[in-house]
Amino acid sequence: MSKDSNKVAIVTGASHGIGAAIAERLASDGFTVVVNFAGSAAEAESLVAKIEANGGKAIPAQADVSDAAAVGRMFDAAEAAFGGVDVIVNNAGIMRLASIADSDDAIFDSQVAINLKGVFNTLREAAKRLRGGGRIINLSSSVVGLRPATYGVYAATKAGVEAMTHVLTKELRGRNITVNAIAPGPTATALFLDGKPQEVIDNLAKAAPLERLGRPEDIANAVAFLAGPDGSWINGQVLRANGGII
Repeated sequence: MSKDSNKVAIVTGASHGIGAAIAERLASDGFTVVVNFAGSAAEAESLVAKIEANGGKAIPAQADVSDAAAVGRMFDAAEAAFGGVDVIVNNAGIMRLASIADSDDAIFDSQVAINLKGVFNTLREAAKRLRGGGRIINLSSSVVGLRPATYGVYAATKAGVEAMTHVLTKELRGRNITVNAIAPGPTATALFLDGKPQEVIDNLAKAAPLERLGRPEDIANAVAFLAGPDGSWINGQVLRANGGII
């Protein structure tokens, strides 16, 4: 185990996709990982079992991040089990695409509730509770820079996440806590691939100069850098982990 073996990381939306890759990587780096999930209990428990089979330490924690009280209880549970929290990775999110003209209230409200207020809820708890020397890592998206059609509401929520990242960096002055965001580009997850024709996927894979889609592990590697000892001087930044697409 590494020097981080007594540090505790909460990863939201960690039952599958990028979140699961992040949880696995942090566990392999020696963090005790709280695997947050909203509805996928079986997937979360399976991931915890996999982490523990590989010598890591993890627990599942159910909480809808859009529910402030549930987020508070998740932090309570982590503190009760492990004594405190050192890292929060805000990965939970949903993507519902439509033109602004065609976006109904449900498309807007659901994404704001989870992608924006959900991050606000965890940031508020982390700002009060994170131990000194901690790390806050938010997941944004490279669509904030790319601004493609039909991504208006989704991109707006992620732009809000980036804004809160920069503000919280300043508010945590004096506590040796870094706050950063990672903005993935097209990444081969179910969230990204579902419903897209193969031609669209192939074109997006070729769009970056590195000519492939990102992998969940690519994003997990960036999170591990910011969460680990080598990321201690990176603060208030948005790292676009996207193969150079923008």
